[in-house]
Amino acid sequence: MLFCTGPVCVAETHSATPDNYLATLKKLVPGDYLQLLPGEYRQGLPIAYLNGTMQAPIVISGPAIGPPAVLVARPEHNTVSIVNSSHVVLRNMDIDGRGLPVDGVKCEGHADWAHHITLEGLRIRGHGNNQQTVGISTKCPAWNWIIRRNVIEGAGTGMYLGNSDGRAPFIAGLIEHNLVVDALGYNLQIKHQQPRPALADMPVEKSATIIRHNVFSKAHGGTKETARPNVLVGHWPLNGPGRNDQYFIYGNFFYQNPHESLFQGEGNVALYNNLFVNHSGDAAHIQPHNDTTRRVAVFHNTVVAKGVGITLARREHDPAYPQFVTANSVFANPPLHGAAVGANLTGAYDEARDYLAQPFTALGKINLMPAPGKAKRKAIDMQRLSVYPDWDIDFDGRTHDGHISGAYGTDSGQPRWMPKLEIKPVPVAR
Repeated sequence: MLFCTGPVCVAETHSATPDNYLATLKKLVPGDYLQLLPGEYRQGLPIAYLNGTMQAPIVISGPAIGPPAVLVARPEHNTVSIVNSSHVVLRNMDIDGRGLPVDGVKCEGHADWAHHITLEGLRIRGHGNNQQTVGISTKCPAWNWIIRRNVIEGAGTGMYLGNSDGRAPFIAGLIEHNLVVDALGYNLQIKHQQPRPALADMPVEKSATIIRHNVFSKAHGGTKETARPNVLVGHWPLNGPGRNDQYFIYGNFFYQNPHESLFQGEGNVALYNNLFVNHSGDAAHIQPHNDTTRRVAVFHNTVVAKGVGITLARREHDPAYPQFVTANSVFANPPLHGAAVGANLTGAYDEARDYLAQPFTALGKINLMPAPGKAKRKAIDMQRLSVYPDWDIDFDGRTHDGHISGAYGTDSGQPRWMPKLEIKPVPVAR
């Protein structure tokens, strides 16, 4: 038993079936655990006015192994609908869109807020009706979300966090170890932000959204008519709380986009220790979208792209907004645009085979580690990198020694994980 803060209550564990789960859902209090038994749940999952606490979240879970709990879409209703809820954990469920124009998980636009929501181990499929059909969507102010170890296949848009007018900010999120493949539009988009509303408990101090160790692929998806990058992140508020927030984007595998770049970002962006492979076009664009580039750090990435490798649309010199692109290994046509070569290792797209172990082989065999002796460089000033989380841990979980360009900190042997379209394993401790 777990006694809650505030009014006294006793936490309980409940089991539910497709016949009685809605009645049980309404009774949940902080600390309760609801176990959904295997079966098809056809009336959605309304997470409305459910509020756990930091010490006692409400947990709703399907089976971790064996036959799943499947949430089946129904017309005109988003399958998981979140309204004014907090400290709720949803895990280990299948969400089947059945091709309907409804979202898989949606923080509804008529909600006032939703914070401290964890989505973990969800398998989202069948949400490719059109580009506006989304696997995971937030349309109200949302903060301190964790989106972890989910699989989203063939959605119109994989994740769409925020609103198109910039008035539904997504703040201090952690997006990690997800597999998002073959979206018509974005695998992930986080929208730009207008000045933030004054809401109780919304963070006002400087914070960061972390996007790490995900796999984002559009190898078999994407529309040419309304082409979108795999991932796009918009700017933070231009004034007031949040203006100094940052994106830390590291340890991800960005793979293939036949019609657009793999990544696009603006505002305060740190992009490091990632792998980029695009045999059709560009890799990474740091450029204006709804505002402009501000604090930008791009380092220790490995890029193989038939188009442009890394584009940095630099703002006019402003010491308040430092920008640098350094210690990357980039093989593209051209490798860099708008950024000084500096301490980067660069070459044409076809030259990747001369410097990387096996850059043009199939998934599961591709090896973007540097060939022995090919990525050594003079040591750079590591101090300016040390402000970024996990800055000294390479794509594979090893320590960067400061003398090798690109996403790997060693130039010998096989990667611990050969990149493929699966959830990236948790890096082994260095």
